[in-house]
Amino acid sequence: MIVETDKELEGLKEIGQICGRVLKETIEYTKVGMTTKEVDDYAGALLEKYGAKSAPITEYDFPGYTCISINEEVAHGIPGKRVIKDGDLVNIDVSAMKDGFYADTGLSFVAGEVDDEQKQRVIDVAELAFDEAMKKVRPGAKLSQIGRAVHNTARKHNMTVIKNLTGHGVGYSLHDEPQHVLNYYDASDKTILKEGMVLAVEPFISTKATLVYDGKDDWAFETKDGSYVAQKEHTIMVTKDGPVLLTEVE
Repeated sequence: MIVETDKELEGLKEIGQICGRVLKETIEYTKVGMTTKEVDDYAGALLEKYGAKSAPITEYDFPGYTCISINEEVAHGIPGKRVIKDGDLVNIDVSAMKDGFYADTGLSFVAGEVDDEQKQRVIDVAELAFDEAMKKVRPGAKLSQIGRAVHNTARKHNMTVIKNLTGHGVGYSLHDEPQHVLNYYDASDKTILKEGMVLAVEPFISTKATLVYDGKDDWAFETKDGSYVAQKEHTIMVTKDGPVLLTEVE
């Protein structure tokens, strides 16, 4: 999507802030001993409170308001009976719709006490990769420079990127044009960033893995070798003054 009117911008800002608040409040609510279903129900209640609808449900009939992935699960984890344990690497991904506008945001964190410094390290590198990617966001730049920045950051810290999970355009649908925002450099991608373009940028950084595979159900993606993976995602808008992070909240 490319924002062309004030109405579009206000609609995106509203749903962006809703997604950001729901993610922040749900992470704060999450405690060791809870089931992922309990956490998801809390997020669902927040979405209803803010007048938004879960995008995974409305778009894909996903069995949960949010995606909650733990340890070997990297993305699209189904909320259920799984109990969150001390030291678990947890990812919560919130995407929602209000008044026809969509936003998407996610973050990885450790529940309770960190039991392996590599878990916190992969989280930190994912955040660094996102920050480096944002430095490449400006009208006229190549979309592929986002992936270059993410991949270079991972390699600098002796980590890898997940190549078959990508960011995407977002706005009038959950998955809009461009279809893919890669986490590595692809010279064949000639897409140019334009003023007002809206993207969900989401580096997936791993301690070892480069690919994820179908997991225990029809939705979850998992690593085969048990590598840790962390994600940081925001919905952003390209402007001449740099990226505006629509899902970032104080």
